[in-house]
Order: sequence, then C-alpha cells, then structure tokens
Amino acid sequence: MGMSDWLRRGAVAGVGVVLGSWLFAPASGAQIAAPVAWAGFAGNAQHTAVASESPQPLKRIRWRAKVDLTPLLLGRPILIHYGSPMITAANTVLVPTRVSAKAGFRVVGYSGTNGVRRWSLDTDYQPPSALAHAFTPPLPAVLLPSNTLAVAGAGGTVLMRTHANLRSGVVQRRVFYGAAQWKAHRSAFDKAVQITTPLTAGPDGSVYFGFTVTGATPAHLSSGIARIDAHGHATWIAAATAAGNRTITGVAISCAPALSPAGTTVYITVTSPTLGILVGLDATTLKPRFHVVLKDPVSGRPALISTSSSASPTVGPDGDVYYGVLENPFPNHDDRGWLLHYNATLTRTKIPGSFGWDNTASVLPARAVPRYHGRSPYLLVSKYNNYFRVGPHGDGRNEVAVLDPRASQKDPYANVRVMKAVQTVLSPVHFPGAPAGARYEWCINSAVVDPADDSVMVNSEDGTLYRWNLANNTLAEKIRLNSPRPEAYTPTIIGPDGTVYAINNATLYAIGR
Repeated sequence: MGMSDWLRRGAVAGVGVVLGSWLFAPASGAQIAAPVAWAGFAGNAQHTAVASESPQPLKRIRWRAKVDLTPLLLGRPILIHYGSPMITAANTVLVPTRVSAKAGFRVVGYSGTNGVRRWSLDTDYQPPSALAHAFTPPLPAVLLPSNTLAVAGAGGTVLMRTHANLRSGVVQRRVFYGAAQWKAHRSAFDKAVQITTPLTAGPDGSVYFGFTVTGATPAHLSSGIARIDAHGHATWIAAATAAGNRTITGVAISCAPALSPAGTTVYITVTSPTLGILVGLDATTLKPRFHVVLKDPVSGRPALISTSSSASPTVGPDGDVYYGVLENPFPNHDDRGWLLHYNATLTRTKIPGSFGWDNTASVLPARAVPRYHGRSPYLLVSKYNNYFRVGPHGDGRNEVAVLDPRASQKDPYANVRVMKAVQTVLSPVHFPGAPAGARYEWCINSAVVDPADDSVMVNSEDGTLYRWNLANNTLAEKIRLNSPRPEAYTPTIIGPDGTVYAINNATLYAIGR
C-alpha cells in the first residue's frame, strides 16, 4: 500500500540462509553451525533474499496460517508490517503472529510439508505506539545458525528458544544492559525500552538490533544499537555516538541491521527529526567506523525517513550498500523515494535507484538475465511503483525492475541519472476506477530471487502471487491467494523443499505442487 494512502503521507518522520557460492563466503574465522534455509527478513544478514532451492510450480495452496488473529483495519487497508517467517534447513517454518493489541505476539512453528502446528512461543513484546506510526512495526525475530530462535521481549530483552525443529526447547531471556538491571527494575525498563527493528543474525550466532528509549531508566540508556553474542555477552552504543552527531535521537523504525560480506561491519540508519544517517559499526565492538548523511540526489537536502517504511540496507557481493529513503521535498518524485547507493566505507556516493522508500533491494547474478550484457557481476531487483495521483507524474503504472548498479540512465521523473533499468514488468491487473494503465501495487518489501531458474517471486495487492521469468520477461506463473487488499508491503520466500511463501490479507500462504 503506497504513500498514496493518507496514512502514509502523515507518517513521514523527520522532515521528519543458505546462499549460492557465487554470492557470499562465510566470514573469516566464523564458527558456523547447522545452516538455516531462511534466517529472517530478506533471508540473510546481507538482505539479498536469494533462495537456496528452486521453487515448486505455483499449482495450489498447500497450507495456510494466520499471521494476525485480529488485523488492524481502517476501512479496507491492513495497517501493519508483518514479520518475515523463518525456515530451518529441516523445513520447520517459524511464523511471527500477532494475537491482539492486548495479548501481543507469539511465534508459531509449523511443518513446512503439511502446515501441522508443532509448537508456539508467546512473547511479552509490545510494539511502539500506533499513534506514532501509521503502520505497526513487525515482531522482531531471527533464526540463528544453531537453529535457536531469537525473538524480542519486553524492555528491550531477547528471548532465545533452542531447538527450533523440536516440539520443546529451553527458553532464556537475554538483556543487553544486564539481566540484573532488568530484574531489579523490570517495570521501568518495560515501559521505556523497546526493540524497534528486526533482529539480524551474524554467522557466529550474534544478534543485532536497534532499540528505542522513551523515558528515564536506571541504566541511563538512550536509543541505539545493540549486539548480543552467542554466549550472551552484550554491548550497545547510543545512536548519537554511532553517528558522531548530537542531534541524532534514535534508530530508523523497522530498519534491519545488515552485515558486510566478511561480517566485519554492521550497517543501520539512525535519525533525528530532520536527518537520517547511515552508519557502519565494527561488528564485534560496535565502535563507529563509517557514516554518511542520507541526501536526496536531486535537491541535495536530507532525505526523509518514514516511520511507515520497512526499508533496510542491502549489502552487495562487492560490499556496496543500498538503502531506500523518501524524497525531499515530498512528493517531488511521486512518492517513489530513492534507492541510495554507497561504497563499503560510505565515502563514495554512487548511482541511485529510482524507487526505494519502502523497499529492500534483492540481489541476483547477472547471468540470470540473458539479455544483460553490461559489466556488473550482479543486478538488483527493486519494486518500481509509480503511485496514481501522487506527485507531479503519478500515473499508477506500478512495476518491478531489474537494475544495473553500474550503469545509468536519465530518470523519467527527475533531472538526475539513476540506475539503468535492464528490464521491468508491469503489474497486470487494472485498478478499479483509475484511468487505463493504472494497476494494483506490487505488495513486496523484499522479493525472493531464484537464480537457478532465473525468476523472482512477486506478490501483488491484487491478491495474486506471480513468478516473474527473467529469461523472457514474463509473468510466467500465477496463483490467486485472496481478493484484492491494500496492505503494508510483505516479503516472499522459498523454503528448502521449494515451497513458495507469500503473505496477503493477514495470512501466510504455502504454495507448491
């Protein structure tokens, strides 16, 4: 659901896995345990969303599960970002599930084969106030290489549930500012401290996340970034210290930390009421290493960071960093925002993409697109919506694009060079009541890439899941999930047995043979 909705326009903050060997090698010296098929948001710590198995044909809905038992509705739209499912290599699917505003969340483990419920874990986590955000952020959770589930708890704590494939497992609570502090002053911490980004797992079993502090605490916390290692040892850094800027007050809501390919740097965006800064920190100590002010590539003004966005950094195989922002002034770029692009040390600004505000780019090998003859070894997959009647050029022609990060073209909507669109595909269903050419939005914040079959799974607000065949640039397969439903963008996933997963209308669908 695009910023064309009035709720999104009111939510501008500030101006306020197992991967193919072509992509990433393990971090040097990292101790890697049993692999997982899908660790969390966008699949892995670089957020490249690359599947390890080819998808099954989109023949039928094999099973389904509710991801929200009491959806937040205002008219027809669903006003929440849902957390990404996680999948073990043994095909247990872990589904973050919203129970209700009062009861909160749980994670439910299902058999990926038939959808049989195996176990569930309730958490005392509560999201940030809905009054401050147009869309409720997702439940933060991630699957560690040891097949331990990490899920956010109250007061900025993390619940760790061992043995995700078994019906029972030991649950421990870890606290980045000290378990003794939390136990002694639980009510104060639970009221003032919240994890407000997805969790990201490092190859050594460390967990990274951003947290928000809204009141005084006995530990004198301020909003920032934390790391808890596999042994429970923790460190944290204030967002202002990470950016070297006293005006910074917090982390970008729903911005999942990303790791460099070698696992040595962690990237995350921190914010103030008027500024967004992408920072790179030492992945072990969280000592500041790099930072860059996020700027609109046309106006040069600080880019806008929306509290309704789930955009997170993607790190390419060459270490380049990609991050989506809103344009400033808004909506001069038709509410498309930009996909900003930097080198690994954030010292060089490179060619931006022409859409990015609520999108995390996926990565695919260049060979997956036979018609591509450029010089980049990898390409990006990005949502490419152009919302109807928003900004000076909004025509409703909503697309998904394959982009070349090393080549440019004139942007069709602004006087700037942007990443060259190698090929695009138009959303296929006309939006009722809109002029000819206006289509339903692509409903994805991270699209899973299948490099073996040269395809991408793309979910639409028209209620249908499509397989985009990159070889011939067609929507080669489709399956109807439900009636059209405006909603916050959701991820697509491919499991270890090739089952394809998509979220639509507050439901997780498992699709295959």
